[in-house]
Amino acid sequence: MVKERARILVVGGGYVGMYTALRLQRNLRGELRRGDAEITVVTPDPYMTYQPFLPEAAAGSISPRHVVVPLRRVLDQCDVVIGEVRSIDHTARTATVATLATEEGADARRLTYDELVLAPGSVSRTLPVPGLADHGVGFKTVEEAIGLRNHVLEQMDIASSTRDPALRDAALTFVFVGGGYAGVEALGELEDMARYAARYYHNVTPDDMRWILVEASGRILPEVGEELGRYTVTELRRRNIDVRLQTRLESCADRVAVLSDGSRFPTRTVVWTAGVKPHPVLAATDLPRDERGRLKCTPHLSVDGAPHAWAAGDAAAVPDVTAAVPDVTAGTPGAECAPNAQHAVRQARVLGDNIAHALRGEPLETYEHKYAGSVASLGFHKGVAHVYGRRLKGYPAWFMHRAYHLSRVPTVNRKARVLAEWALAGLFKREIVSLGSLEHPRAEFELAAGGKPSQEPPNNPKGSS
Repeated sequence: MVKERARILVVGGGYVGMYTALRLQRNLRGELRRGDAEITVVTPDPYMTYQPFLPEAAAGSISPRHVVVPLRRVLDQCDVVIGEVRSIDHTARTATVATLATEEGADARRLTYDELVLAPGSVSRTLPVPGLADHGVGFKTVEEAIGLRNHVLEQMDIASSTRDPALRDAALTFVFVGGGYAGVEALGELEDMARYAARYYHNVTPDDMRWILVEASGRILPEVGEELGRYTVTELRRRNIDVRLQTRLESCADRVAVLSDGSRFPTRTVVWTAGVKPHPVLAATDLPRDERGRLKCTPHLSVDGAPHAWAAGDAAAVPDVTAAVPDVTAGTPGAECAPNAQHAVRQARVLGDNIAHALRGEPLETYEHKYAGSVASLGFHKGVAHVYGRRLKGYPAWFMHRAYHLSRVPTVNRKARVLAEWALAGLFKREIVSLGSLEHPRAEFELAAGGKPSQEPPNNPKGSS
């Protein structure tokens, strides 16, 4: 039983934030019912995105609604606040939160708490590449995934309808920067989708399209090991995908991708997936951080030297105490846990238990893990997997990828819907409709009403071209 009324503030509604709050709901069910505890979750979006399904959502294999989980439905015993934490004064136990009302002129909210969970996740790590801010698009959100799908199909429409060979070549050239999970899976799924869609164009063939993967290091997919990484390169090149290792994007100004090896590619599509960095809100706290900007944590997932503060996931540097089973995803096995979804979900469970233990004066648990493996999809019926020491390729790996992530996606509702969509995809043809106009829903009415329709800059890959 909690000794006194506890106010728990969870910053972030992603993997760690949602799963920690969900675990706390279960562990503190009695306290929440009696009013001895309250949980507040601050998140910029009212949903949690299951990011491993973003490539399939971009390819049209899964509806975008089914890769997100509504937080208010799952966290029905929590107070979900849609907003962003601007700063945290842990010494005073206060957090400044900007909500949607703040944009309308209201003052930022100040929330007080007794226990703090920092799980804001990460943001794209960008470099000062000329033209990247104007022409690049990321691949971390469901909006970016669907926007990119619409954009690829729109480029095929442009190429089909123009007589300008330069415009056609630029429209059919797609550059992906970053050879990790996000970049390889997004490229594999979208190339597969575009290859299928080309059969419905009378003057666009798969050979007309150019897909380029740019990776600064000498390997891709380090999470699945060196052997499967080499296999993936071979498999992508077999599909006429231009894989460039030890190569960097120097510029994409004026819609021309310039690579460090001297190559130049006119292109209307540059997808940036070259890593992530800790969320900027961590710098606006008085909590200790490491040289990479992450919070220094103990094996109990508490912030080192900051009582009543907890963290996990991408925002936390958590010691890896499981030296007996080296994690191939970690840069230095046995040093720190890799910032991936596998660790995030597991850490959230221990974190939710430890907060309840701390409130009740009970001993804390140590976060330990057994390496399960890594899986990656390279398109329909194609993939690689390294699971419990076994290496799989092709269809078995693709099937393992789907089975693993179906077991991990939250709620029975989402599992059933995703499984139903996969079953229907086996019976019917793939959808190839572009709905880019959804990004400008008022444009037609504004024009009809005599106004000038608002437009995004034409160089924005998410907008209509």
